[in-house]
This record gives sequence, C-alpha cells and structure tokens, in this order.
Amino acid sequence: MKKIVLHRFLFGILFIPTILMAQTEPEDVASITNEFENNFFESLKQKGIENYDKAIESLDKCLVLEPDNTAVLFELGKNYLAQKKYPTAYSYFEKVTQIDAKNRWAWVGMYDVCYETQDYNKAIPIVEKLITFKDSYKEDLVSLYMNTQQFDKALELINNLNETVGKSEKRELYKADILRDAKYQSAEKFNLLDQIKKFPKEESNYIALIYMYSQSNQEEKALEIAEKLEKEIPTSDWAQVSLFKFHLNNNDGAQAVKAMNIVLPSAKIDSKIKHRMLNEFLIFATNNPQFEPDLDKAIAYFDNDKNVDVAKEIGKFYFMKSDWAKAKKYFELQTKTHSDDIESQKLLLQSYVELQDFKAVAKKADDLTQYYPTQPDLYYYAGLAQNQLGNFKKAKEALEAGLDFIIDDVSLEINFYLQLSETFNGLDDVKKKESYFAKANDLSKKQKK
Repeated sequence: MKKIVLHRFLFGILFIPTILMAQTEPEDVASITNEFENNFFESLKQKGIENYDKAIESLDKCLVLEPDNTAVLFELGKNYLAQKKYPTAYSYFEKVTQIDAKNRWAWVGMYDVCYETQDYNKAIPIVEKLITFKDSYKEDLVSLYMNTQQFDKALELINNLNETVGKSEKRELYKADILRDAKYQSAEKFNLLDQIKKFPKEESNYIALIYMYSQSNQEEKALEIAEKLEKEIPTSDWAQVSLFKFHLNNNDGAQAVKAMNIVLPSAKIDSKIKHRMLNEFLIFATNNPQFEPDLDKAIAYFDNDKNVDVAKEIGKFYFMKSDWAKAKKYFELQTKTHSDDIESQKLLLQSYVELQDFKAVAKKADDLTQYYPTQPDLYYYAGLAQNQLGNFKKAKEALEAGLDFIIDDVSLEINFYLQLSETFNGLDDVKKKESYFAKANDLSKKQKK
C-alpha cells in the first residue's frame, strides 16, 4: 500500500490563546508568554536537528503552561513518531482531535502511526475521517480494504472511483485480484451492465463483460454484449473478436472470415488473441477446405511476427495429420522467408519424400548441403533421392560424405547403411551391398537390447 505523501510542516505558526487572568499583573503575563514562546521555538530548533529528546523537554515545559494547546500536543506527537514511540505519538495526535476535531494534520498523524505499525484495521476509520477533508484519501481506503481483505467494500469503492475520477492501473490490478474469486463476479457483472447503460460509448466495459461471460461459459450472454458493442461502436475491433468465435460455432465461415479480417490487422488487439483466432480458424478450415484461401490470406498478417512462425506451425499441424501436400505448402512458405530455419527445411524434405517428389528432394538437399555442410540429415536426403532417381554414383558421394558427420544418432546411422546398401546394389557391388546391410542389421539389434 502506497500512502499519500502530505506536506505538513508548520513553519513555526503558533496560536497562543488569550489568557484571561484579571488579577495577574501585565508584567507576569508577558513573562509567561515569553517563556512559552521561547520553549516552543526551542523545540522546533531541536527537532530540526533531530534532537528529539531535547525538543520533547521544551514542549513539556510549554504543556505545563498551556495543557490544551493543540500546537504543543501536535509537536509532541511528531517528535515521538520520529522516535518510533508509536503509542505515545498516537495518544498526543488523538488528544488534538479531541480538542479540535477539524485539525486534519492530527488525523494525518494518527494515520502515520497506523501505517508505520501496519495496523490497517485501526487506520480505516481515521482515513474515513480524512476523506471528509480531502477526497483523494479514497485511494488510501481502497488499499486499506485490500490489506484487510474487505474485498466487497474495496470493489464497491473501486467502481465508484472508476466512475467519478476515471480508472487507474493500480485499482484495475486490485480489481483483477478480487474478481479471481467467483463470488464477486456476479456483483461485477451487474456493475458492468449498469456502466454500459450509463456510458454506452465506453468500450472497455463491454470488453470486460464479454470476458467474464466467456470465462463462466455464458456464451449466449457474451454474444449479446458483443452485438451491443458492435451496434453502439461499429468501429470496435473488440466486438469482432467475440463475434468471430460465435460465427465459427454457428458454422458461418463467411462471417467468421469477415470478423477475422478486421481483427488481424488491428493494432488494438493483442497478438496472443490473434494467434488463438488463427488456430481456431485453422481447425475450421481443415474441416471446411473451401476456406483454405482465407487461411492463406490470414497467415500473411503474421509475416513480421517475431514471436511465432505461423506458417511453420500450420505446416507442423498438417505434418502430424500426414496431410503431406498441405504440410509441404506451408513449409515452403516458411522457408521462403526464413531460409535459415533448418528444422522447417528438414520437415519440408520429409514432406517431399512422402509425396515421392524425389527431384525436389535431390535439388533441395543438394542446395542445403552447400550452406550446412556438417548436417548429416541433409546428405541422407540427398542420397535417398539420388537412389530413387537411379543416380547411384551421386548417391554414393552424398551418403559417404554425410556418414562422417553422424554423432550419437544410431537411427540415422542405420538409415545411412540401408541407403548405402541400396546404392551398391544399384552399382552391382554385391560385397559392399551385403556389408552395409549387415552393419545396419547389427546396429538395429544392439538398439533393441
């Protein structure tokens, strides 16, 4: 809790009450007044150099002369507070308020003591009194309610402040913490509905309510609010985020595409939400292939996204489903803009293999070995492709070159030996064919043990 900083130095202002002593000689009155002033100003001097004990001694002398002088009592409170003698400091500040309930600085002093001792429950009625002097203390009261776990009161006050003075980051964080507890969400839904009614052009209230309804699986109500938002603020990108989901659920691909094409280029919408939308549309397009061109268009919006390689992720999606043609398509998109993405290059090679496009495999693998000469997988793909194309000498060159770069990868080594066995079979070298086949067989047996 961050307390409001108040500047309250008294600059030596002293209110000395009129002394009505009819039988006292004028020179005696002057003597008492001089003694009081001297001691009081001495206390200010000593406090200024942090000699609090000396300051208290001088103030005690003043108190003998004028027991109800609020300036003296207040200064005693400040000096004891500086010494961290909290109960004593509190008692002096409290005495001031008992004499003069409108003395704001004394209430502040009491609040200072409660804050230093972290007695937040005791601070609440004091801050409630301070609010009568200055509205800004409501911010302190929110923090006190949070620290004392009076979340219902905190939420009510937060909403009041949001409406009267506008939202603040700190209050919004408090509110988010409160609303994690479902028992407060119902009241907040009613509050947001009320805010929408009062301020129909305030977009944030719609967004918050849509989110709350979605989190509690009240999809129809979330749609209703999204439609209200679209009606009141036709230019709202956030309305389209919610409408997109509902259009997909209703199998209305055309409207979903329309909403998606508004959201994806929007600078207002977080990239995580955009990624989620794209993933949802990917699944939809898989079952409705007529929308695949719209998927390709959507991917283009992510070309400059440094956080997620969208084309690659979609390629992997189709790769896992063994849809090799679509996997190839998206890996080609990825490698076109990210030629150094070796993982995507290898997945693209495997997609070509599955499609039996060995000319593409041979060309791609040969090109890649020029840039990545120590990657054994690339030589394997080159050798496999040349074997399939009947170019056994080229296959032999590629496979023998790549064999030297294999480190601790038994499965890949076995595959190399099998391809070399096929290569020498094509070269009519039966001895080497059988030798490599035997090596592959021995390694395979050891791997199973």
